[in-house]
Amino acid sequence: MASKGEPVLEVRDLVKHFPLTQGIVVKRQVGAIKAVDGVSFDLHRGETLGIVGESGCGKSTLAKLLMALETPTSGTVRVAGKDLANAKGADLKRIRRNIQMVMQDPYTSLNPRMTVGDIVGEPFEIHSEVAPKGDRRKKVQELLDVVGLNPDHINRYPHQFSGGQRQRIGIARGLALQPEVIVCDEPVSALDVSIQAQVINLLERLQNEFDLAYIFIAHDLSVVRHISDRVAVMYLGKIVEIGRDTEIYDRPTHPYTQALLSAVPVPDPEGRENRERIILQGDPPSPANPPSGCRFRTRCWKAQEICAEEEPLLQIRPGADHPSACHFAEVHDVVHAS
Repeated sequence: MASKGEPVLEVRDLVKHFPLTQGIVVKRQVGAIKAVDGVSFDLHRGETLGIVGESGCGKSTLAKLLMALETPTSGTVRVAGKDLANAKGADLKRIRRNIQMVMQDPYTSLNPRMTVGDIVGEPFEIHSEVAPKGDRRKKVQELLDVVGLNPDHINRYPHQFSGGQRQRIGIARGLALQPEVIVCDEPVSALDVSIQAQVINLLERLQNEFDLAYIFIAHDLSVVRHISDRVAVMYLGKIVEIGRDTEIYDRPTHPYTQALLSAVPVPDPEGRENRERIILQGDPPSPANPPSGCRFRTRCWKAQEICAEEEPLLQIRPGADHPSACHFAEVHDVVHAS
């Protein structure tokens, strides 16, 4: 459970629009890709916020904004009370130390020409105050031991490790600067199921040991439920529903969330028979030209005139216990439907 106190990460009205231009010599903007469009949430110490949604909904762009790898069009990102979005130079360097990232693909995110010791110790070259030069080898060995790797393998190269071990190296690199927040962008999607479980258990152990806060981005809703305290569902650049894991999985109110949950594989044959399957029609609209009003209305079986005329606010609806952005939100358990 998340601890009380001030949030370690505050995101308010975050927007990222990528301009669309025409022309070769003289370029002019003719539109914009609305990748992230007004996202707000808080994250507390010791808490995991899972972010789910279809490909192209803005999850990875949101992760880049949180890491200051992209500059927001508008909105704020505050890490431990400090404004990350507008920070520059030495201020940006100090704030970035508190938020680190675990990449999606352990096979391509590690430099094959660097040893494990150099990879894990590279953050110390930038933030030398964390580990003086004479102590860096010992610090790297300690980090390898923390993530379950042999400290004596410090001089090995990435190709000498398995996929799960490489992801552990990435996690060790993320821990090097003792951050308060770690952004995990689909950290287990490239791994076998058994290795996924090992990495997830490692992340949970490290969270309990160091009181870390995670942003956990994934497509696998079962994995997200296992590790997350709260879950945010994104659709076309916006959060359409957010709540505790039990609220989202057992009492979903937004039609899009219900459709996603109805697609989760159920191991119990009897459960498969009782589950309601919701098949969405068509593809997600283009983020360059999203529908008016509710962005999900073109695929929603509940859509009415108000859905095209008025964008629904992300708020708690009558009969619900968590916010969703739907004019006709109602609790409907599709997983346990009879």
